[in-house]
Amino acid sequence: MLRYLPYLLVLALWIFAFIDCLNTPEEQVRGLPKVVWVIIILLFGEVLVGPIAWLVAGKVRHNAPGGSTPSEWHRNHRTEFIAPDDNPDFLNSLKAETKKDETLLKNWEADLRRREEELRQRERGNEEGQGDTGGQGSRESGDKE
Repeated sequence: MLRYLPYLLVLALWIFAFIDCLNTPEEQVRGLPKVVWVIIILLFGEVLVGPIAWLVAGKVRHNAPGGSTPSEWHRNHRTEFIAPDDNPDFLNSLKAETKKDETLLKNWEADLRRREEELRQRERGNEEGQGDTGGQGSRESGDKE
């Protein structure tokens, strides 16, 4: 497995340089046109000449402002963490969701009550109807005897 590592590193550098070249705007490309750089990277990628040439001489690189990695905005702008139970926007969203859920629950309960009442009415109607047919059924059985 370790013997394949150099090949994988070369492939990774080749792919990185190729994608970096494609994503670089034309005005940031130095020396040669962008199309020529792509061809150089693809033709000489196996021996690392193309990708290294692109990384060293092909693109205008900018140093970080102030010589440090974080931008000035990040250095001077500090955000305070607000716990969810202290955040009014979060609390308002919870209240709104609670109201929405309560409304939905009330609608479901009303629908359930309506359906239960319909079932009771059907059962009452069936009981009354069965009482009538029950008497007729006994007469029929009496006629057959």
